[in-house]
Amino acid sequence: MVRALLAGCIALFAGAAALAQDRHAESRRAMVEQIVAMVRAMGSATGETRIDPRVIQVMGRVPRHEFVPAGQIAYAYENRPLPIGHGQTISQPYIVAVMSELMRVGTDDAVLEVGTGSGYQAAVLAELGAKVSTIEIIEPLAVQAAERLRQLGYTGVRARAGDGYHGWPEHGPFDAIMVTAAAGHVPPPLVRQLKPGGRMVIPVGPPFLAQHLVLVEKRQDGSVSTRQLLPVRFVPLTGGH
Repeated sequence: MVRALLAGCIALFAGAAALAQDRHAESRRAMVEQIVAMVRAMGSATGETRIDPRVIQVMGRVPRHEFVPAGQIAYAYENRPLPIGHGQTISQPYIVAVMSELMRVGTDDAVLEVGTGSGYQAAVLAELGAKVSTIEIIEPLAVQAAERLRQLGYTGVRARAGDGYHGWPEHGPFDAIMVTAAAGHVPPPLVRQLKPGGRMVIPVGPPFLAQHLVLVEKRQDGSVSTRQLLPVRFVPLTGGH
């Protein structure tokens, strides 16, 4: 009798958890549909008229509502950035999808993220199969994101507080690097930590003014090319550089 009661309680809690998760399923589906439509519409700017089905699947699976403050959960699946405290934001889902697409992340690729924020982008990259190292300069956000990622099962993501301008050379070189804050220029330490054949996606421009998403590619001979893509607006990359 006790065993049956315990099993019933476990099933009840599991059902409640599944129901809570399902409440957001329709919102995630609508978010993904909007991302796909925007990718098609903005294809001339990004060079991407379609998006990898893997990225779409991951965007439809990662629970964005777990990565925003309680007061923002109602807006978690709207296609816009949201405040996460300390003057920072979680990026617009469309931008997360486009930057993830541009990175061309493969299974077991070593990926560096500069600007952990709440941990959402790191979760997306981890779901794509990357081995993620992520750095956040605001220590309270770094601590919160690391704990959140751990609780959600992303135990393979390495997260720490620090100045991401200088990268994380101990875990480099990297197959891909993503910077989620706007820099005045492409940081040379990050270029050095990018593998030949690797890609970096970074917003470049002055704080709160005209910025553009830039794709940096390192050729096999070590030479580097850059391509300016669509206009964006990110919080500034801060630190001692």
